Amino acid sequence: MPKEVVVIGLLALAGFLAGGVYSTWKTAKFMAIILLVLLLLAVGGAVLWLV
Repeated sequence: MPKEVVVIGLLALAGFLAGGVYSTWKTAKFMAIILLVLLLLAVGGAVLWLV
């Protein structure tokens, strides 16, 4: 599998997670924080995979 496909997949996942953080922040802050941590892991994984 090409390296770029994995990076694009991780960034797409990060985008979905960012939307989840945005939509749950006002009602469920704890869940939003969990999604934020997962978002940061996805972005970090994409950056590390690219390097």
